[in-house]
Amino acid sequence: MWLRPPARAAREAPPLSRDRIVAEAIALLDEEGADRLTMRRLAERLGTGSTTLYWHVKTKNDVLDLALDAIFAAVEIPRADGQDWRAGITALISGWRAVLLDHPWSAALLGRPMLGPNVLARSEFLYATLLDAGVTEPHLTAAAYGLSNYVIGSALMQATWTAGEGQATRAAAQERFRADRDRYPVLAAHGPLASDSDWDTSFALGLSWLLDGVHATVEEASSRGRGSSGK
Repeated sequence: MWLRPPARAAREAPPLSRDRIVAEAIALLDEEGADRLTMRRLAERLGTGSTTLYWHVKTKNDVLDLALDAIFAAVEIPRADGQDWRAGITALISGWRAVLLDHPWSAALLGRPMLGPNVLARSEFLYATLLDAGVTEPHLTAAAYGLSNYVIGSALMQATWTAGEGQATRAAAQERFRADRDRYPVLAAHGPLASDSDWDTSFALGLSWLLDGVHATVEEASSRGRGSSGK
């Protein structure tokens, strides 16, 4: 929806705001998940009819686009106050993860084009911080994608495996590992489903390793530059 021009307001627009629609949609998504969101159910929760709702949003996908962008407003953009680039990116990605976990439906929908103002502002910070750190193309896009995909995948896995049905499946998988210990000894002892894991610690370690890789790439490029200038 972000690429379409805004619709002109009707002469007698109903007393319903887009902000109110989005807030109610997020509440419904938080309570029941994306599968339960329909325009009819959303209209009922708002105490209006579907026709009235369509004055403000054209489709369910528009509602999802708006809801996804709205929740990203809670991801604080670190201030550019001279702090280490790693600290800024760590703060941004950690805040992003917290928002995805607060809204468990969201991670699974992030394959959609994310062109809302809140998402773009945070993406701009991520790209700009990497660029200022010395990351250039093709590594700039690869680093930004790697970090984005890491936080989305991590949040999606945690939201799935800590849900009620996910816990039951997880317990069954653990039993499978124990039963096949001779065939999968390492997974039985160290696999991601072998025991209750510390999600926060695992996420922080994984993020640190990704940033180590970014740092190593920057240092390698810097060393090549120094070597060339010394010739």
